[in-house]
Amino acid sequence: GVTEAVLTGVHLGSYGRDLPGTAASDLKELVAALLTDTDIPRLRLSSLEPWELADGFFDLWARWPGRLCPHLHLPLQAGTDRQLRAMARRCTTASFRRLVADARAAIPDLIVTTDLIVGFPGESEANFAEGLAFVEEMRFAHAHLFPFSAREGTAAAAFAGTVSKEIKRRRLQQTQAVVAATGRAERARFAGGTRSVLFEGEGKPLADQPGRLWFGLTDNYLRVATVAPETVDLHNVLMPITLDGVEGDVMHGRLASIGTFAA
Repeated sequence: GVTEAVLTGVHLGSYGRDLPGTAASDLKELVAALLTDTDIPRLRLSSLEPWELADGFFDLWARWPGRLCPHLHLPLQAGTDRQLRAMARRCTTASFRRLVADARAAIPDLIVTTDLIVGFPGESEANFAEGLAFVEEMRFAHAHLFPFSAREGTAAAAFAGTVSKEIKRRRLQQTQAVVAATGRAERARFAGGTRSVLFEGEGKPLADQPGRLWFGLTDNYLRVATVAPETVDLHNVLMPITLDGVEGDVMHGRLASIGTFAA
């Protein structure tokens, strides 16, 4: 059966605004209805624009701990108010900071991920440095990173201040390094604890020891690698895993009931 459902869509946070009179008039009510009327073990939300969330939205996690995944993907795109205005984003760094702080205060063990664009037209070295400092402050566990690429017919394609490919490449690498560091720090907070992990795909045979290597995701979107005996099938299994440590962007986990450790 279905172990985890993911709500996704373009402008997911705006759900219901074009459906007056429906039982679930906004995303908050839809999530509440799904968790009330189904027995799905885990419900995860995909990308949510920061300005689309209703008042009290984060209260949902207190009502359904363990079922509503403590992970939010909040696309920032740029870390300075100047660039956010140029991109026509309907938030500021201050409002984004408040949103993330409110979410972390309301949702225990929350992991926050994001989207970022580097090299948007007009992005000076000072703008980039300011934005990178804000990205570091936000402690993102992961980010989808993109160098700006002009698209015909868009307003940005005609903007002045084009950033060269070489500079975009360098800024992308610098941003990757910062997000990698904040991601490691976020994952390290959970080392030594236990979290529910949903295992995906098939286990991979190991060349140097018996057993198979399985990968899965915690409720708060941490990727976990675990070794299990050949006789154990973890596909689509949701179970508690002890998190022993971090290597890169993967946590190593242990099946405590069996006593095997991740490679």
